[in-house]
Amino acid sequence: MTMSSETVAEGHGRASVSKRDFLFLMTGSLAAVGTAATIWPFIDQMNPDAATIAAAGPVDIDIQQLQPGQRIVALWAARPVFVVKRPGPALEELKNPKLLGGLRDPNSEEPQQPAYAANWSRSIKPEILVLVGVCTHLGCIPLFDPEPNATDPAPDWPGGFFCPCHGSKYDLAGRVFQGVPAPYNLPVPPYHFPDDKTVRVGENPPGQTFDFNSILQV
Repeated sequence: MTMSSETVAEGHGRASVSKRDFLFLMTGSLAAVGTAATIWPFIDQMNPDAATIAAAGPVDIDIQQLQPGQRIVALWAARPVFVVKRPGPALEELKNPKLLGGLRDPNSEEPQQPAYAANWSRSIKPEILVLVGVCTHLGCIPLFDPEPNATDPAPDWPGGFFCPCHGSKYDLAGRVFQGVPAPYNLPVPPYHFPDDKTVRVGENPPGQTFDFNSILQV
C-alpha cells in the first residue's frame, strides 16, 4: 500500500485549536487516504488489540514531495501515522536545554519507541520524524503546529503537537511536556527506509526487532 505525499502533505502555520479546525484536519487527512472521516472520533474506541497490530501489513509512504515543515498523515494498524520533515532550526531546538528541562521524558527512557529511534531526534534520519499520532492521554488526534509562537496554541510554544481535547503538548520529536495530562511521549512505530523516497511503516529495518505491542501506551 502506497500513500502519495502530493495528496496528504500538510504545511501548517498558525494552527487554531478550535473544534472546527480540529475536525477539518481530521476529515482532510482521512479523505486523502481514502477512509471515511466518520471513523476518526472512534479511533480510541476501536483500540486495536495485539492481534490487529500484528496482522497489519506495512504501509509505504512516498516522501519525495515532502518539504521542511510539512506533515503526511497515513493509516497503519487502524492508527494515524504522522510523517514530518523537520527543518534544520527545528532540529537544533530539540537539543535546547530550556526545552529539555520542560519535558517529562526528554531522553526517551520510557519504551515508547524502538531502540533504533531512542535518540535525541527519536528517529532513524534526524530530519524525518515518524510517529503514531494518538495522544497518550485519552486517544485524541493532536494538532500539528510546527512554528514557535509566544502565545498560540500555548504560552512559549516551541513548535510541535498540541492536543485540543485536554491541552497535552508534545515537541517536534513527540516528547511530552511536564504538567499536562498525557503521561508518555507519542509512540514511534516500527519503520525504515527501503529507499530514499519511501518510508515503510510497520516493518523494522533489516536486522532489527521491535514489537509495537511492547510500548507502554497509545
